[in-house]
This record gives sequence, structure tokens and C-alpha cells, in this order.
Amino acid sequence: MVKAMPAASSGSVQSVARAFALLEALAAVGGESALASLASATGLAVPTAHRLLGTLHQLGYVRQLEDRRYALGAGLIGLGRQAVPQVADAAMPLLAGLEEAFHETANLAVLDGDLVLYAGQVPSRQRMRMFTEVGRRVLPHSTGVGKAMLSTMPEPQVRALIERTGLPRFTPQTLVDAEAFIADLRRSRARGFAADDSEQEVGVRCIAVAVPGLGQPAAISVSGPAARITDAVVPSVVEALHAAAAELAQTAR
Repeated sequence: MVKAMPAASSGSVQSVARAFALLEALAAVGGESALASLASATGLAVPTAHRLLGTLHQLGYVRQLEDRRYALGAGLIGLGRQAVPQVADAAMPLLAGLEEAFHETANLAVLDGDLVLYAGQVPSRQRMRMFTEVGRRVLPHSTGVGKAMLSTMPEPQVRALIERTGLPRFTPQTLVDAEAFIADLRRSRARGFAADDSEQEVGVRCIAVAVPGLGQPAAISVSGPAARITDAVVPSVVEALHAAAAELAQTAR
């Protein structure tokens, strides 16, 4: 369910915020929805939603179906491609190689403000697999890629970040104490990789390493069911991740 749009903050343009709320509401329900449903989901009056959708339709960011429902438009595709960090293109062959080696999902993530942005992915070929939408943004403290990136940052900077975001609990394994989290980052830095052991989703394990020298924090990972990414497999995964990270750092310069 999409929450009603919050009140516009000082300095924001209300019509822009409302238009993006409608686009996000469309995306949340699979890309197609009726006017009344979109108005309800965003807390907008139907005439207001209709006017905004009309403008988005004229610009190509929304289209109208034969049954009068609205759908996301092709104009968003070009914007989305430009929004993905350029490093994602260079990473895709390397992610494919990781998936080929371990038959698990391989990810590229960057730090976008205080959040982790998944910028690239090659999904596992297995039926039971980890899957995160490219473009999704999540808090870093419960993810392997997030912890890998934070482990390379000065501790005062990390403490300031988690002061802003908090450390909300997602599973019983999520680290929600600041000192325990900082200690985990120190361990990650010492051993050369970070791990999410069912901290974001129960039963999912993620092994990640930072990608150096890109000018922005980035990390790559291999993720899958904890039953398959066992302690016996981790050393080979870490070795492959470090090789891929070094190659990505070289090719993306």
C-alpha cells in the first residue's frame, strides 16, 4: 500500500512533489492503475490527480490505456538509464561472471546520500534466489554492500550517518546497537569483506567487498540463501569478489 503523500516541506514545489507521488504510486502497483485508486493512494483530490496525470501524459512520462487506466510511460526509460551510475555498465560483465561462478545473485551498489542504491544486478539462475530491484534504496546498516562501503569510511563519518538514519531492526539478527555495529565494521575492515547474515531478510546471506578508487563509495556482492552460501563457500566468494572489484576499479577509471 502506498502511503498518503506527506505535506510539502519548506522550499519545495507542491505540484512537483504531487506529480512524483503519482509516479511512485503507479510503480508501487506494477505500473498500471485507475485514476481513483491513484488519487486515494496519494491523498490527492481526483480533479488534482487528473490534471497532474494529464501533464505527465503530455510529457510522455505517463500513458493512458484503452480502459482509461494510467500506466508508466516510455519517457521514464531514458531518464532511468541516465540516472544509473556509469560504473554499472562496466560492472555488468563482472557481475555475470560472479553469477556464473556461484549461481547466486551478484549485485553492484553505491552510496547515495545516506542510503544504499542498488545500481546493477545479475540475478541467480536458481529458482530460490535473492532479488532486489535495481534502483532500490535501503539503509546501509543491514546490508552486506552497505557495511562494506561504511567499513572504508572514517568512524566519525559513519557515526554521523547512523545518527541521522538510526539503526532500525528488520530481523532478529539486525545490528541495532551503535557500538556493536561499529565493532562489526572494524571486523569487516580487518578481514577484507562484509557480511549480512539474515540482517535484512531472514534466511538470506550476502558477502560483499568495497570497490576502491571510484570517487564514490561502491561495493559488489554475492547474495543467496544462507543454506547455500555456507562458511565453506565464503573464502572462494571473497576471492572472486576482490578480483572483480579490482578489475572494476581499473576499467571504470
